[in-house]
Amino acid sequence: MISYLKGKAIAFVKTLNNRVILIIETNGIGYEIQIHSRLSRQLSIGTEEIVQIFTHQQVREDNIILYGFSTAAERDLFRQLIGVSGIGAQLAIALIDTLGLTDLVQAIVTENIRTLAKTPGVGKKTAERIALELKTKLAQWRQASGISLSATSAGPSPEIQEDVEMTLLALGYENEEIQQALSVLSTDAQLLKNPSPEEWIRSAIAWLSQ
Repeated sequence: MISYLKGKAIAFVKTLNNRVILIIETNGIGYEIQIHSRLSRQLSIGTEEIVQIFTHQQVREDNIILYGFSTAAERDLFRQLIGVSGIGAQLAIALIDTLGLTDLVQAIVTENIRTLAKTPGVGKKTAERIALELKTKLAQWRQASGISLSATSAGPSPEIQEDVEMTLLALGYENEEIQQALSVLSTDAQLLKNPSPEEWIRSAIAWLSQ
């Protein structure tokens, strides 16, 4: 089992099914590692910088696949996810990519089915199964791993959030961008008192256009 690799990020390769492959060179050997798009945006290609990628090795009869993560905690969360009935490696990658480590753990621990179901390929029943099987495990694991969750859940109402998400997705914004905008806007005390979806949408577009 390969725990991690240290080396130079040589290139990204995007497959026909939109998977991101990182080629990392270490000790003169180029390794192909499937990573999520969040991690690809953190890495600089073709520089002398040495990066460390934590890995999970999956061995099949006809193939060996390395999955890569930015931290050991992220890799460990991936392993917890693929232990859930019906959750394969690609769906686990998609969950981490869509929500990120902290928000994903928080959604599972608080049984936030709506947030989990934002991930492509994750329906309500799958989200409920993830929360059911991992809620207790992750509550204990995140404390041991030192992962702190948000102290408050301040934000727009579910109805406003849905209106904002649907409108911005229709305008071509990515889900990750939308969630970042909502997170920032949720710190605006005046906006939190505003029940108008239109005002939230205008504010989100303004923030995203900066």
